Amino acid sequence: MRPIIEFCASNMHTGTDKVMKDLEQNPEFDVMEYGCLGNCGQCYMEPYALVNGEIIAAESAESLHVLILEKIKEIEAMYDLLSE
Repeated sequence: MRPIIEFCASNMHTGTDKVMKDLEQNPEFDVMEYGCLGNCGQCYMEPYALVNGEIIAAESAESLHVLILEKIKEIEAMYDLLSE
């Protein structure tokens, strides 16, 4: 299962543009950018992204990157459990 990671173009001012570019380098991830994800209050306040539809937010872009990778590992572990 390929994780879908979605970014809001309006949130790039928080540094998520670098996170998105880094994640795009992994062919195992589907990384998408939208003009708006409809979370305007959160978008204004902190770096965030959606991972398989779940909001992942952090205090910094670097922390967001780490949390996204952790969430992907969690999803993969659950998927592995279900496929046994």
